[in-house]
Amino acid sequence: MSTGISKLLIANRGEIAVRIIRAARELGIATVQVVSTADHDMLAARMADQVIEIGPAPATKSYLNVERVLAALAESGADAVHPGYGFLSENAAFARAVAAAGAVFVGPSPETIEQMGDKANARLSAIKAGVPVVPGSDGRIETIEVAFDVAATIGYPVMIKAAAGGGGRGIRIVRSQEELDQALQAARAEALAGFGDGGVYIEAYIENARHIEVQILGDGETFVHLHERECSIQRRRQKVWEEAPAAMLPADLRAELCASAVRLAASVGYSGAGTLEYLYDAHRNAFYFIEMNTRIQVEHPVTEMISGIDIVREMLLIAGGAKLGLRQEDIRINGHAIEIRINAEDPSRSFFPSPGRIEEIVVPEGSGLRFDTGIYAGYTVPAFYDSLLGKLVAWGQDRPAAIERLKQALDATFVGPKPTTLSLHRMLVRDPDVISGAVSTQWLEDWIARAPRFGQPTS
Repeated sequence: MSTGISKLLIANRGEIAVRIIRAARELGIATVQVVSTADHDMLAARMADQVIEIGPAPATKSYLNVERVLAALAESGADAVHPGYGFLSENAAFARAVAAAGAVFVGPSPETIEQMGDKANARLSAIKAGVPVVPGSDGRIETIEVAFDVAATIGYPVMIKAAAGGGGRGIRIVRSQEELDQALQAARAEALAGFGDGGVYIEAYIENARHIEVQILGDGETFVHLHERECSIQRRRQKVWEEAPAAMLPADLRAELCASAVRLAASVGYSGAGTLEYLYDAHRNAFYFIEMNTRIQVEHPVTEMISGIDIVREMLLIAGGAKLGLRQEDIRINGHAIEIRINAEDPSRSFFPSPGRIEEIVVPEGSGLRFDTGIYAGYTVPAFYDSLLGKLVAWGQDRPAAIERLKQALDATFVGPKPTTLSLHRMLVRDPDVISGAVSTQWLEDWIARAPRFGQPTS
């Protein structure tokens, strides 16, 4: 199949690099994997057609080093770059540099990244498109005086959020005026350290909110949604458990929510895969747009499982110049899927990182199961990067069936001998609140605080 791309450089690592290589291979695209000195043995490096070292282990000297990634692009002769998620995936300057080098950036335009990747700008775009947003500031907060005025207008508690980046960094919840100045300074400092941009904005903090997101695809002219996911089970604003569709969302509100995502994507002429994130207030039966991720998401497999659409494949086709070949009326929800993240962390020791050698991996296979990973038996997990080892996904005809399949799969899964978050998930999959869906974005933090211990699944 002609894709418009013949050789793809993957500017990422770990499981998402493996995922991209597999999609590229199916399309007949040759792959180039960049690696740090710590990553020569990762699975993606073993799979790629070509491997180029770009620097020392610290990400700032390798995966975040634009000059070194561009040098690898020139050396490889690749005609496209897929940034995956994290690292340079939402860096407009990098997207421009790739284009200036004569290659295709697999993602939206730099202008769209600037407009929608910056959360304050995205909020303004949503307002213009008629998409409801959480009450808050009109753009970035430049002075403490403005912060006081905004917070007083919308009422406490408020949330200070980084305008750039994501992953829960640069966020502070403020419950009184006395806390605001110090929290504003701390959020700015964390945002600057994490994203190179200390800009922040303020929103009302919605208690007991649920986190819903909509997956969209666009080619700049045609736009569709692949329905929604729920990602409410989070720890320190990092997603832990994701599922699709959002089972607790009323049908009429689901249709309205997904339509708003397509409307916003169309308003900015979006091209590629993107995710629009919302908070759902069940008490008011209302949703609010909070941000857009202008890249592939970690949790994209659950959407693929219920839609039958390969999102990474579509990204490559669109980037190569193809028109979107999907019609909204043909994209249906089939069953229910749940994804859990297996991390190299020890839940019994406050989630302390546990990098090191993987001696054995046992993951059940069969209908309705999927395991996305970048590791293998004998691989040594480096201590320099995100602790994600893999994602176990279970599908069922409905949510109870998916939970039961996930429970059986978790009981049969082993990754070790180092501790992982599998013990946490064996408890969660049996928890009455999780089973009934009575969760919110704060639920897991409260659950952890009262959990007697981790390590053995409950009966």
